[in-house]
Amino acid sequence: MTARLLLVEDDPRLGPLVADVLGDDWDVTLAADGETALQVAADRFFDVMVVDRRLPGIDGTAVVAELRRRRVSTPVLMLTALGEVRDRVAGLDAGANDYLVKPFDFEELAARLRALTRDYSGTGPTIEIGGWAFTPDDNSINSPYAGRVMLTDKETALLRILTSDPARAFTRAHLLSAVFEHGEQLGTVDTYVHYIRRKTDRDVITTVRGVGYRLGTPA
Repeated sequence: MTARLLLVEDDPRLGPLVADVLGDDWDVTLAADGETALQVAADRFFDVMVVDRRLPGIDGTAVVAELRRRRVSTPVLMLTALGEVRDRVAGLDAGANDYLVKPFDFEELAARLRALTRDYSGTGPTIEIGGWAFTPDDNSINSPYAGRVMLTDKETALLRILTSDPARAFTRAHLLSAVFEHGEQLGTVDTYVHYIRRKTDRDVITTVRGVGYRLGTPA
């Protein structure tokens, strides 16, 4: 699956141009204002976001701050025409991971995005889930009483998303977007949660009524 990028840029010429250039390597979604960006980010998973600082309505700094308030941990690169240190600091303090001053070179933008997605990880090679030890790199989870259990690629991807922010309740729409191909139904998420619970422990994944799922705390 091609990695997904949310580009938030209101310039009617620059936005489509950046989307087109990045489209060779990314599945790009373009949003022209902060309110739209927040709506899209709530329903879809993205591997990285590029956010312009100056946006109509909700500015880029406020967008990033709101994403972090909602516990969206996706790495963010902020674009800014403001090169002063205090402006860069404001973006970083809001929760951005990196910044790039306009005008910029597309090769540098691509390199920074590769670095953000390569280096960013909320977890180590083995992730503790209660008494279980999840190892995403080899599609396995070790039981405290039954040894190693193998997971499918989709099961691993779903569990990886949940472990990326253990306290966050992810919507089914978000998980569907993150793990499964376009055209799949929301019920597919429920099916794979059932698969994981059947292989492991029901408490490995917790159902959050009216929202979706979050990582559980099995004994």
